[in-house]
Amino acid sequence: MTVLLLEQVDIEHIAALLSKYSIDLHLIERGAEIPGSYWGESEAGLIGNVLFARADTPVHSVLHEACHFICMTPARRTNLNRDAGGDYDEENAVCYLQIVLGDYLTACTSELIMRDMDSWGYTFRLGSTRAWFEQDAFDAREWLMREEVIDEQGQVTWRMRATIGN
Repeated sequence: MTVLLLEQVDIEHIAALLSKYSIDLHLIERGAEIPGSYWGESEAGLIGNVLFARADTPVHSVLHEACHFICMTPARRTNLNRDAGGDYDEENAVCYLQIVLGDYLTACTSELIMRDMDSWGYTFRLGSTRAWFEQDAFDAREWLMREEVIDEQGQVTWRMRATIGN
C-alpha cells in the first residue's frame, strides 16, 4: 500500500492548517508508539486538542483524526482520548471533510486523499471513495453545512461544530 506520508509534504503547512482549528500537531520519533492512536502502527492519534503523528503517518490519517476533532461536540472534545466516538452521520461528515481539506494542503489534493482512502481500506457502498463523494455523500455535505463547518459552495468555514447534541 503506497499512500502519501507526512514526511512527503510540508509539515509546517499541515500544522498551520490544523492550528486554524486549535489543533496542535505533535511529531513523535519514528518507530515510537503514537499516543492516542485508535488503530496503532503509524496511524495518527488524538488526546484533547493534540494530534500525534510520525513522519511515516499517512496524511489521510492526520486529516481524518483532525476532522473527528472538528466534527465532534464541544463536550466530547474536552474529554477526548483516542476514541472520537460519534455516530454514523458524523463519521460520514468526517470522511467528507478530510477529502475537502486535502485541497487546502500543499502537495496534496482531494484526489490524492480519495486514492489513499481507497488504498487504506475505507469502504463505501458505491465501491470507491470518489464515487461516494461525488454521488452519495449528500447527507454528509448537508451535515457539515448544518454545523457550519462548510458553506453552501462546499468551502471550509474554519469553524468547528458548536452544537451540543450527540
